[in-house]
Amino acid sequence: MLELAILGFLYEAPLHGYELRKRITALTGHVRPVGESTLYPAIKRLEKAGLLARETQPGVAAAPRHMLTLTAAGRQELRDRLAEPDRLDITDENRWFTLLAFLRHLPEPARQAEVLRRRLAFLEEPASFFYDGERPVRAEELDDPFRRGILTIARATSAAELKWLRTTLRSLG
Repeated sequence: MLELAILGFLYEAPLHGYELRKRITALTGHVRPVGESTLYPAIKRLEKAGLLARETQPGVAAAPRHMLTLTAAGRQELRDRLAEPDRLDITDENRWFTLLAFLRHLPEPARQAEVLRRRLAFLEEPASFFYDGERPVRAEELDDPFRRGILTIARATSAAELKWLRTTLRSLG
């Protein structure tokens, strides 16, 4: 997820590490805060793989800044990851939101639609946070108001996402 976010934001514009960290934190930080000890090793891995380049520029008032840019290989890597996301990228809400944030960079509407159809299929599967044996438990079956709340909120969120997915799939053709 972190590497996808790095590639996605750098696809849009060259950034220095601090600005990149701020943007990733805005996207994912409430769930998975991004620390320097996580971000910079990921940047180095991507740089070593030839997916991004670093250029030192003079700082405005202090030390030099390292501007990060995506290479042609990095741009292709992002498009490949968007076109063929892992199952976890489809099923995990936080990873899904990161993928969705950059899906516009996949240039073919048909490929975008393939990814959205995978998410739609996942959401249409019967599921719950709670089970009675193998059977998903519905909110109406629970006496616990807190668990009922979880399921009620999840149902409303899923309904909104399903509506959006179907509308967007129609618009993509």
